[in-house]
Amino acid sequence: MKIVIIDDESLARQYVKSCLKGHENIEICAECADGFEGIKAIQEHKPDLIFLDIQMPRINGFEMLELLEEVPSVIFTTAFDEYAMKAFEANAVDYLLKPFNQDRFNKAFSKVKINTNSASIFNESPAKSPEEANRIVLRHQGEIRIIPAADVMYIEAWDDYVKIHTAKEVFVKKKTLSYYE
Repeated sequence: MKIVIIDDESLARQYVKSCLKGHENIEICAECADGFEGIKAIQEHKPDLIFLDIQMPRINGFEMLELLEEVPSVIFTTAFDEYAMKAFEANAVDYLLKPFNQDRFNKAFSKVKINTNSASIFNESPAKSPEEANRIVLRHQGEIRIIPAADVMYIEAWDDYVKIHTAKEVFVKKKTLSYYE
């Protein structure tokens, strides 16, 4: 099982690695300190599982997942309990609230082993936090762009995508119009 650990705190990444030591047939492909590094590592290594923090600089864990075309199974590791419902609505395998112990980690990890053949898919997420609601994160011409909601003039449906119109540019994102409503 290939694993990527994404957390802006070095000690948190080290703790997840230490929790994984007793488990067989795993390969830690990458450790990432932010969402952008995480996206690159996921695209490069195609992991089966990611351990993902939510509150990180620049883009948070949920925004990072939105930018991926194929999402591996996810176990969230965070110090914030208010995102638990959103994480499970997004089909997370589990939600580890920091600080967690080895026993709780093992329970979460055992769920992945059971579900290895059925990868978790990140569906369109429900209610966004105020910070997320005020911006749109997307990929445009190979770059990740963050568009402030105040810059959006309108959004139009375009098959399975939407066109996001600003005063200067038009962006395309694979989301539905109802998602933005």
